[in-house]
Amino acid sequence: MTKSTRQQFADTMLELGKENNDLVVMVGDIGHGSLQPFAKACPGRYYNIGILEPTTVSLGAGLSAVGLCPVIHTIAPFLIERSFEQIKLDFCYHGLAGNIVTVGSAFDYSNLGVTHHCYGDFAMLKTLQNTEICFPASPIEFDQLFKQSYQNNQLTVYRIAGQSHGIEFKSEDIVFGKAICVQEGSDITIVATGSQLRTALDAAEQLLSKKIKAEVIYVHTIRPLDNELIRTSVKKTKKIVVIEEHMRSGGLGDDILRATYDIQDLKFHSISIPDKFVTSYGSYDQLCESCGITPKALIDSTKNWFDG
Repeated sequence: MTKSTRQQFADTMLELGKENNDLVVMVGDIGHGSLQPFAKACPGRYYNIGILEPTTVSLGAGLSAVGLCPVIHTIAPFLIERSFEQIKLDFCYHGLAGNIVTVGSAFDYSNLGVTHHCYGDFAMLKTLQNTEICFPASPIEFDQLFKQSYQNNQLTVYRIAGQSHGIEFKSEDIVFGKAICVQEGSDITIVATGSQLRTALDAAEQLLSKKIKAEVIYVHTIRPLDNELIRTSVKKTKKIVVIEEHMRSGGLGDDILRATYDIQDLKFHSISIPDKFVTSYGSYDQLCESCGITPKALIDSTKNWFDG
């Protein structure tokens, strides 16, 4: 059975906790089973604060202020949205470093409704100084990105994807702040983040059957964004589609449009969550389809860009 990214989080904490006596993990009443090896190997450095997310963030800032390395973990809407004031003031205003690891972003908890959705987290976090954002959608991505950035004197947020894109990367290909060109092409650039890399590659395969060669770029680090690779691709293709599990406003698409707006004859489109609540219930795939996050929607959005 393939390891989940959530399990990799626990495994990475165990590995680093044995090496770094300053690493402290705090959770909001989730992840107890998978984190028990860390709790046993690192006594006094694992705490379940309970359903008190703002308090957990404030405690984490306190640990950072005395030189420890906090890792705060629970479900995205409760940790990012409910605790935003504490993230803003306790960590960012005071310039403190730390790590926030969320699960259940966008609609990974698709059957639990809007209370468990979080599709505006990128936009919120990008308003804060001293903050970085990652979106690892495979175990090796989380492991490599966390190890590269968890002690970088920033507040780094890792938005763990509940669904993996299923693409195998080599560890040396995963560099914090650097996007990955997964497939080269000359006619259109598709930029994907998180689980939607799979959707992008499926769309690229269908476009190739129409003799349209898509360049597929995968972004695992939302901030800082690899503008150089994206601009290089778009200067070549002049056409770009961004596909992501975030609300259209404030998402990766907005950042990429700002990074490429001056490229002459640019054509741009965003495949993302509309700026409204997703009130339907169902599977993850059903909610993606309800928002138009599908290979067909991507292809349809670009069909008038090509002759014939």
